[in-house]
Amino acid sequence: MESIPDLIKKKRDGKELCDQEIKTFIQAVTNKTIQECQIGTKTFNEKIQHDVIGEVMSWPKEWEGCVVDKHSTGGVGDKVSLVLAPALAACGCKVPMISGRGLAHTGGTLDKLESIPGYNIHQSAIKIREILESVGCCIVGQTEMLVPADRVLYALRDATSTVDSLPLITGSIISKKGAESLSALVLDVKFGRAALYKDLQSAKELAQSLVNAGNGLGMRTGAVLSCMDATIGRFVGNSLEVIESLETLKGRGPDDLMELVTTLGGFLLMTTGSASNLSEGRKKISEAVTGGKQGVAKEMARLLCSAHSDYYSVLRKAKHQKELKTSAEGVAVDFDGLVLAEILHKLGAGRSKAGEPVNHSVGAELLVSLGQRVVKGEPWLRLHYEDPAPTQTRSVDCRARSLWGNTTTHKHNTKCH
Repeated sequence: MESIPDLIKKKRDGKELCDQEIKTFIQAVTNKTIQECQIGTKTFNEKIQHDVIGEVMSWPKEWEGCVVDKHSTGGVGDKVSLVLAPALAACGCKVPMISGRGLAHTGGTLDKLESIPGYNIHQSAIKIREILESVGCCIVGQTEMLVPADRVLYALRDATSTVDSLPLITGSIISKKGAESLSALVLDVKFGRAALYKDLQSAKELAQSLVNAGNGLGMRTGAVLSCMDATIGRFVGNSLEVIESLETLKGRGPDDLMELVTTLGGFLLMTTGSASNLSEGRKKISEAVTGGKQGVAKEMARLLCSAHSDYYSVLRKAKHQKELKTSAEGVAVDFDGLVLAEILHKLGAGRSKAGEPVNHSVGAELLVSLGQRVVKGEPWLRLHYEDPAPTQTRSVDCRARSLWGNTTTHKHNTKCH
């Protein structure tokens, strides 16, 4: 049997690994008998996703055709999953969503959920099935048995500068979804300055790779290309995004978030035959979100989901808030979502390496909308942060000011960078 260095050398030289060689590599990752530097230098072949799944979940026969999921390639303020999963469940679907943590500047769905005290992302396959039988959806993390090798590789992608590797992204996403035994999958592939892939063509290539891999595993797979320049919604940061998701489920969500939720959900309902076309699917998802069909169980859920919630009676509130003000009169025409994400990362909302904790209370609220006319000195963004506070001598504060102030400002064309 060839050694790990031999396999790496073979792949380095452009040769194709056979199935047994791929399995040898994956087993070494899972069993931790491989050095991390060897993992970092390995380029995944697209077909590796067949060998990293591990345990595959199974469902009752009566669920056939209605087990669905969605995945996003990552963005700023992307809380779509928190709204879409219960909406799909309310439409009769089963949603066993295996999610990940934040990588680089993008937020992680699991990090958002863990801002809710007592939320447990670690569930066995048996428990996931029980949850789906009870409420129709769940969002959980990987386990020792569910896509075990990908759990190791996912955590190393920051350290090896492979967060934006197309084969690694494909293998990571499709391996998790393959473990869910899905009937249908929709992928939200982002492009733009706040996305992992900046240009539309690269996003199209990733979308095609994901669709091919998903269909190859027998899942009816489709992809939506969406622009990720600014933010999704007005709230960025773990606990703040939970609040905005809850507001959306009460019919008070921002239009751009609802556009993504209804489009992605509508596609899944159309694909599974629950809707005759995309328009009908979007309407059903919209009604599920705004009609209050999602049930609640525990007392904490009732506190969060009641019509007039005091969210901070459950969620942690940041010690400090600071408002940034407009530098001139004008119209807001743009926000730089990447800069905002980098600021919040420095303030503690993200992690620089696997295993680091995140501060769930750190985040930001956009106080104005694109296209809105503003006057000089009007608050446009509110930062939520802990100690130490950002000051004018700290780079984070300078970066925050550059979101709005370091551009040429015209009376009718204020551009936020």
